[in-house]
Amino acid sequence: MPISKAGPGGASLIDALFTAVSALSVTGLIIVDTPTYWSGFGKAVILVLIQLGGLGVMTFASIFGLAVIRRLSLRNKITTAAEAKNAGLADIRSLVFGIVKISFGVEAVVAVILTAQFAVTYREPFWNALWLGVFHAVSSFNNAGFALFSDSMMRFASDPIISLPICAAIILGGLGFPVIMQLRKHARIPRLWSMNTRIVVAATIVLLLGGTAYITILEWNNPATLGALDWPGRLLAGFFQSVQTRTAGFNSVDISQMDSATWLGMDALMFIGGGSAGTAGGIKVTTFAVLLFIVIAEIRGDGVVNVFGKRLSRAVHRQAIAVALVSVALVGVSTVLIMLMTDFALDNVLFEVISAFGTVGMSTGITAALPVNAQLVLVTLMFLGRLGPITFATALALRERSLLYELPKERPIIG
Repeated sequence: MPISKAGPGGASLIDALFTAVSALSVTGLIIVDTPTYWSGFGKAVILVLIQLGGLGVMTFASIFGLAVIRRLSLRNKITTAAEAKNAGLADIRSLVFGIVKISFGVEAVVAVILTAQFAVTYREPFWNALWLGVFHAVSSFNNAGFALFSDSMMRFASDPIISLPICAAIILGGLGFPVIMQLRKHARIPRLWSMNTRIVVAATIVLLLGGTAYITILEWNNPATLGALDWPGRLLAGFFQSVQTRTAGFNSVDISQMDSATWLGMDALMFIGGGSAGTAGGIKVTTFAVLLFIVIAEIRGDGVVNVFGKRLSRAVHRQAIAVALVSVALVGVSTVLIMLMTDFALDNVLFEVISAFGTVGMSTGITAALPVNAQLVLVTLMFLGRLGPITFATALALRERSLLYELPKERPIIG
């Protein structure tokens, strides 16, 4: 629609499609400059898509159903429970409203802090400061990474009052709604946490600190990134970029000027992603942790995999391996396809592909320069990354197979 684009005429189909999918999948990759290309109406559409994508389509549909007809069908209950990774159907109403309260509550707090900083420190008119605060609060909690500044967050690299609330919102959104809900009830009693909560919290802390150290050390003396800042600014920017690999996509330094080794580490962090049933993407920290525990158990010669005093179900082993291998296949095939279509280097293409699949949104600067066919590959990856490769495959299969027989066992040689 012409009303969505700043200036005369309307957006091209690929610009509109890429931006819409990026917003709904809460990725943040762009092929046009968000603040200058889109009108106020277009930016509002992007904001609505981000919120819808962060809450989840079925969660939003359930909210609408509760508001209009005051009840939910069994089909809606089942699909909402599946989307929110909730095993029971007894209290879907409370689950839905709990997700909404958490989302709007965090976004409101962050929006107030950002609005005040934009208005007081940066002398923005109140209504513009409010718009900037609300947009970036919603974009950060939903791990979208869309910004209303052409340089993303680079102008605020040394401003903790802008950077830290955005980081806090991203981390909370990346934990996943089941974890947040349990922490609200039992934050001070870890023994009551579920295995899922323990894994997500522990893995998130380790990956955030490890990512901060990795990025900060490798970029410390790079004059095009952290080297241009004083040492507190370097630490803040290093932490900020580590948080973004949780699938948010803002950047406070120029990603395109980072060392290739830094990109490789960020590739791994983006591929892992955040917690399940939240606003983050990637294969999820639980999948990564389960694979790690399986390897440790195999090395130790244990017959079962034990995690935090509990035995891990063998069905979870298969799910984790399937998610990881399908994801690696998607990333690998997509990387090869784009390299065949372009002349960009492997490290640049791999970074863009993992950023799209992990719904991260960080870029080395080549996305806008890709041909349309390559951009469509990224569109597909963003969609599959948000939906989940196994969810998509299961949907194509329509139902689970139930075999009434078992074949005789035999073991091939492994390794």
